[in-house]
Amino acid sequence: MKKTIILLMFICMFYLFISNTAAKTIEIPKDAIRIRIIPNSNSNYDQKIKNKVKDKLQTNLYQLLKNDKNSEEAKITIKNNLEKIDESIKIILKEEKYTKNYKLNFGYNYFPKKKYNGIKYNAGYYESLLITLGEGKGDNWWCVLFPPLCLIEAENTKNVEYKSFIKEIINKYL
Repeated sequence: MKKTIILLMFICMFYLFISNTAAKTIEIPKDAIRIRIIPNSNSNYDQKIKNKVKDKLQTNLYQLLKNDKNSEEAKITIKNNLEKIDESIKIILKEEKYTKNYKLNFGYNYFPKKKYNGIKYNAGYYESLLITLGEGKGDNWWCVLFPPLCLIEAENTKNVEYKSFIKEIINKYL
């Protein structure tokens, strides 16, 4: 009997461990707006350019979207400021002496599946701000622009618990 109880306890502990370590799938709200930046290649230079564009846009977009209460307001803000966003990208690329072309698109764009911090994000077409640098063959960066899941860095927030923060933001805007 003692062996059976120990075996059952071991099985329960194993099950709890497996269920807690398995990647969870989070459904990002259907009305969310994403941002994706695809660099020309995976060279150090192209990845550096991608990160410079990301950092600048996070700051600018945080300022633009910080008062928007829902995705409809955010869409209008983005559409009304596409020229400003484009100008920001041009300035960064000029400062970095980047000579390749780029494309800026706000609409429905494809996103590959992503696993980050043990959370799975499904692939699909999502309303998004897409910046493609050069040939767009490098490893991309993407995040949810609204609700503002990826703009927290623009607030200089430290030590954020991403899983609970994501849940809080999604719950706030649903």
